[in-house]
Amino acid sequence: MKKWIAFILLTVSFTFSSCFKDLDTVPLDPNLITSGTVFDDPGTYKQFLAKLYAGFAVSGQEGPSGQPDILGIDEGFGQYLRGMWYHQELTTDEALIGWNDQTIYDYHDLDWTASDGFTFAFYSRIFYQIPLVNEFLRETTDEKLDSRGVSGQLRTDIADFRTEARFIRALSYWHALDVFRNVPFVTEKDKVGSFFPEQIQGPELFKYIESELLDIENKIKAPRTNEYGRADRGAVWTLLAKLYLNAEVYTGQKKYTECLSACEKIISAGYTLEPQYAHLFLADNHRSNEIIFPIAFDGINTRTWGGMTFIIRAGIGGSISPLASGVSGGWGGSRTTRQFVEKFPADLTGIIAEFNPGKNYPKVYIPGSFQSMPFNGSDTKNALTSAKSNKIYEGYRYFAEDNAELVILRNPSSTLGGKLGDNGADGTLETNGANIKAGPKGLYYIKVDLNNNTYLLEKQSWGIVGNATPGGWENDTEMIWNEEFGYLTLKVELSVGDFKFRANRDWAINLGDTGRDGILDAGGDNISITKPGGYEVRLDLENPDYSYELRLTGFDRRGIFGTNGQILDINTREDIAIFNNGYAVLKFKNITSDGQSGSNVEFPDTDFPMFRLADAYLMAAEAILRGASGASKAKAVDYVNIVRTRAYSGAAGNITESDLNLDYILDERARELYWECHRRTDLVRFNKFTTADYLWAWKGGVSQGQAVDSRFNIFPIPSADISANPKLVQNPGY
Repeated sequence: MKKWIAFILLTVSFTFSSCFKDLDTVPLDPNLITSGTVFDDPGTYKQFLAKLYAGFAVSGQEGPSGQPDILGIDEGFGQYLRGMWYHQELTTDEALIGWNDQTIYDYHDLDWTASDGFTFAFYSRIFYQIPLVNEFLRETTDEKLDSRGVSGQLRTDIADFRTEARFIRALSYWHALDVFRNVPFVTEKDKVGSFFPEQIQGPELFKYIESELLDIENKIKAPRTNEYGRADRGAVWTLLAKLYLNAEVYTGQKKYTECLSACEKIISAGYTLEPQYAHLFLADNHRSNEIIFPIAFDGINTRTWGGMTFIIRAGIGGSISPLASGVSGGWGGSRTTRQFVEKFPADLTGIIAEFNPGKNYPKVYIPGSFQSMPFNGSDTKNALTSAKSNKIYEGYRYFAEDNAELVILRNPSSTLGGKLGDNGADGTLETNGANIKAGPKGLYYIKVDLNNNTYLLEKQSWGIVGNATPGGWENDTEMIWNEEFGYLTLKVELSVGDFKFRANRDWAINLGDTGRDGILDAGGDNISITKPGGYEVRLDLENPDYSYELRLTGFDRRGIFGTNGQILDINTREDIAIFNNGYAVLKFKNITSDGQSGSNVEFPDTDFPMFRLADAYLMAAEAILRGASGASKAKAVDYVNIVRTRAYSGAAGNITESDLNLDYILDERARELYWECHRRTDLVRFNKFTTADYLWAWKGGVSQGQAVDSRFNIFPIPSADISANPKLVQNPGY
């Protein structure tokens, strides 16, 4: 199965405390299982490893809740990913939430305290993971394995398991370093029993994490060779890159050259960008070759009220369809701010001009051999219209085969009674006359004049012409027929300027847009292009009135927002509680890339991409701008443009060296990585999290945003742990 950690067979449950209890005991009752006997079953080693990975995804032994890992904490908001998302997203411009749960508003206001329950929950998850890893490492030493007679392939596998466990511990300690900085510190070398862990300072914890990752770098499996959902060398390099990119924040020492080196290892390791950005966040994203390390979810076997269930369902409300995101209902909570939305171009969909359906006019009908049910008069879509109600009817029809035949009906009729045809093929209509015949396949202009019972059938070609087009005002750029959708289309690079549609490369028949209403007029005004780039131009001549669309092919496809019924601004504190205030973010969905629903509409199959290749490109570019040796600014531009080429489906979004600076990198990281738990760390690194250098709605608890005390760049050690462990000193300012 795709997600090997879905079934967690090993049940290990601890009550959190800074005083870790004795785990190495042998039961008096031989029917009880403890760490002293559990490894008598060889399969337990991999099951224990699965438990370590599952700690990022689930919160207990019975999903979505029941038999919790940590007593006294709600399993929904106490789940690891949800806790990380609260700290990394709700504190920033990328997200706010309309619920009034406990102290949740304090996160966006940036005024939390050391007694905050959400902070305690995430801290507890981190320090639940770490002692689990420590115990696994104690139970898999050479001495322990020798005593159990473990050898052969299992012994080799366990060596791999140990490197992965150390990666998981390093990842959890990195989250502790980044969010809490100065934390209690224990490893497998600490003697088992009740004791007060020593507090480690940020610079020393940085060195420990770095040393662990460097030590396992060449021991863990090579990139892309491990089972999906398990760490490999690519994950180690990515965590190293993140550690080095933020080293100046954590330690005061610059490590940008080291960051670039780690990123370049990732870039050359065989990962590739997912061709379509949106596919990275769907229910079958486990197929992507871009994701380096995920948190794996499964709607049947890995259920939680946190994780992707929370991220997807909390972001749906108002008039937004839950089924469009593959879930049964939304929770009406999370949205985003104006300041984040404005990082994307205004044309979020790329639609510059849209088809205008026009008005209803008198019609005659033209059933014929070209229909799916030939000569079906009740098929009323095949019609000509009289825009002036003067008994002169016009329109276009595309015939996919040569020598198509048709008749004229004044009224729809499946029996074709009273049809008009042409006995002499001379353009004159007779009642019950012979079928009218077209010539070679193609698009035909059809005109019927019932004032004198005549008709015209003329094959035409269409194109665009003008100084906005490649051919200028003299040479047409031809359009082609789209049989699936029933209109003419053309993909073309357009410049700033004007153009018109014309038939047969001649000005006798041309269409423009007088009034800029999307309806085309014979001889009408030029259509203006104000934004250069790649376009798909569409021309609808089958429906009255004649209409057109202009769609950018080169636009940023990453802004996946729900705007229907939503208001961009959140003006008052009371408005935060109303879901319709603020755009929704619909980036993650529980549907597959081919449009199928996930396995369960309550709990998503969608995996969370903790590490992925695009992040490595952007980290490399930033490291270069910050002074990494061995690469030029041109290389940084190349890395950014690789990411933007995917976003724009082409080179339309590419930038030059003059465009690229650190502020641009920060915005580009937001556009590419939003809601993926990077934003708070990024804003802190750029000194924009607590300062007045960048303000967003409700930062600091006011609608226009304000600076806050710099102590909020890190979170406090929860007061409960300060009270429990006399060796801990609270972070400054708390």
